[in-house]
Amino acid sequence: MANLKEIRNRISSIGSTMQITSAMKMVSAAKLKKATDTIMAMRPYSEKLTELIQNISATLEGDNAGIYSQTREVKNVLFVAVTSNRGLCGGFNANIIKQINHLSQNEFKGTNIDLLTIGKKGFDVLRKQFNVTENRSNLYDDLSFDNSAVIAQQLMDAFVEEKYDSIQIVYNQFKNAATQIVVTEQFLPLLPIETDSNASSDYIYEPSKPEIIETLIPLSLKTQLFKAVADSVASEHGARMTAMHKATDNAKDLRDQLTLSYNKARQAAITNEILEIVGGAEALNK
Repeated sequence: MANLKEIRNRISSIGSTMQITSAMKMVSAAKLKKATDTIMAMRPYSEKLTELIQNISATLEGDNAGIYSQTREVKNVLFVAVTSNRGLCGGFNANIIKQINHLSQNEFKGTNIDLLTIGKKGFDVLRKQFNVTENRSNLYDDLSFDNSAVIAQQLMDAFVEEKYDSIQIVYNQFKNAATQIVVTEQFLPLLPIETDSNASSDYIYEPSKPEIIETLIPLSLKTQLFKAVADSVASEHGARMTAMHKATDNAKDLRDQLTLSYNKARQAAITNEILEIVGGAEALNK
């Protein structure tokens, strides 16, 4: 058994760790509120805009459907891996890395795969396994629609230039503070939806459908990427808050166990000292 000084030092060390994890939990909880407000306000707009684009696209024919709807044989794929710049958030980053590996070995096996990473943690690991063409971790320094739109435009240009036949975004979708869902979302080409041929017959389009598509599709794609990154940020804070809560609880349990061990060791030491004193007194009386 460790001596009393070693146990006291461990108890003190665990107490300091508890203060750190508890503070990180509170910081993440404060940031989570702002992040969830942002994503909850944005989701309905993004989903409705995407639905509108898909419905209009489904009624167009041939090249009028737009350059972003063109489907080609998938030979070159780009994954946009959205992770975090910081750790201590449980399996948040590991789940994205695991999903990228799964996709490369299954759905996209045999294709040429490149990566664009948003987040330092994903970049540090994935660059050892894949060809990472660019790391945009600095997006988190000033996360805004305008800054993410620059990356979205870069992705759209790469698709139009036929550098990639498919672009997929892999990120954590926020459900609640304890649950994040790993999502693989097709960015390009646009996914068609099944709809009736007369679904849009009740609408009058001004200007024409192709002109509307040409204007709204880039906006929709930029919104889609920004929503994915905002979702990831909310998920990161939720994952870190949960991880730090568990770490604090585990540290408390360990501290309680060590305190019990310390009390037992101290009691045993006192008992031994008493026995030694009684034994010495009896030896003097003989």
